[in-house]
Parts: sequence; C-alpha cells; structure tokens
Amino acid sequence: MRSAKLVWGTLAGVLCVGGSLFVFPAAGQAPPPAKPSPEMVAHIEAGNTQFQQKCAFCHGRDAGGGESGPDLTRSKLVHDDVNGDKIADVVRNGRPGKMPPFTLSDAEMADVVAFIHAQQLKAQKAGQRKGVDVSDLQTGNVAAGKQYFEGAGTCSKCHSATGDLAHIATKYQGLQLEEHMLYPRDAKSRATVTLPSGKVVEGQVEYHDEFTLGILQADGTYQSWPVKKIKYKIDAPQEAHAELFSKYTDDDVHNLMAYLQTLR
Repeated sequence: MRSAKLVWGTLAGVLCVGGSLFVFPAAGQAPPPAKPSPEMVAHIEAGNTQFQQKCAFCHGRDAGGGESGPDLTRSKLVHDDVNGDKIADVVRNGRPGKMPPFTLSDAEMADVVAFIHAQQLKAQKAGQRKGVDVSDLQTGNVAAGKQYFEGAGTCSKCHSATGDLAHIATKYQGLQLEEHMLYPRDAKSRATVTLPSGKVVEGQVEYHDEFTLGILQADGTYQSWPVKKIKYKIDAPQEAHAELFSKYTDDDVHNLMAYLQTLR
C-alpha cells in the first residue's frame, strides 16, 4: 500500500512521495540523467488518472488551464504548496461559486499533488512558458487609466468604480480581467419597450431575433412581443465595448487595465 506522505522541495526541484525521490530539472537546466523510480512514476501516473477524472475538464489535461479553470502550472498557490498543505485544502473545500469540493483519500490526494507539481516543473523548462502572468498586465499608469475611465473612454457613463465595478480586481485577475474589460461576453443587454398603448416596459433581454423580442422584468415576469408591433431600444454593453476597439491606443488599454487592477 502506498504511503500518502508527500514532501515537495521547490528550490531543489525534488519531489518525494512515499519515501522515493524524483529530481526534476530546474528552469533552464538540462534534465538529470537519473530516471524516476518505478514507484515515483506510479504515483504520478495515479495522480494523472485522478486529475483527468476530477480536474481536467476545468484545468486542462496537462494542468495548464482550461475553459473555466486557471493554469495550475503558473499558480502561486501551487508554487507555495508544501506537502499538499494548500492544494488539498482547495480540492477538499472548493471555492464558493467557482469550484465544487472533491472527496479524495490521503493517498489519492498525494498522487494528485505529485502530478500537479510534476506538471508545474515540466512547464518551467526553458522555452515552455505558458499563459500570461498577472505581472505582465501591470505595466500601465494608474492615474492615466483613471483619467481615461472618467473622460475619453466614457466608461463612467455606464460603470462606477464604487458601484458595479467595486472589487472587480478581486473577482477577476490577469487576462480574465482584461477580457472582461475589452469584451464582457457575459454582460446582459437591456431593452426599453413601448407598447401600442403607450405603456413603457423595461427588462433584461432574454430572446431577440428578427421576429420576436422577449424580456425578463425586474419582478421575474417574462414577456415577449412580435417586433413589428412594438417600438423598442436595446442597450447592449458588448456593442459599446466593441466600438472602442478602433479607438483604443496601446497606452489606453494598459493604463485602463492598471486602473481596474486597483479596484479591490
């Protein structure tokens, strides 16, 4: 029976599972001549199996990031993890609204941790840098970004640093924050509908094509009408952001990003 003991030495590039050592190459160094022991290979392969079953659909098959999960090979939490102390807590308790909790035995957890660290070191080899680090996106001028937000960018017409954007940099970080800034795909459009009777109805657009417009009102009531029988105006945030693409300069983007990263 495998021991669940796992010790990780980040500086030495050494992974110890169940008493067996496996030396990984440090960034920029050639791989060591020694091959991993059969026991170490078994631990990492077992971790790979668990990872593919429980984690890969979000974090990618190689732990390098997926559709909704971050790149674990560049994760600060993984980098700071010792003996599974940080990874295990997140896996078992999840992240509210982001990641469900998973039940793993101590041995299974040790295997998953071994696999994640092995993937992290593999990604650190020279020439294999993946993704965009948060620090790569912190090159702008905060004051200039705030000025753009409140002035030429017209951002403050729809957004507020103390309202809808309060703590935005805590909710989103790095490239994810920049994607929301440039093109908020999950932003909901709103419609103002004027009925033949003159009554005005407002709500979130739930359905719209060339024939029908359907909205969800604040009280949860859904209504729809043939578009040819009503007058309506749709406020689509995505379109407003898209219109800025041709107006942004590189400095505008970097400065605005720098300012948004202060909204914590």
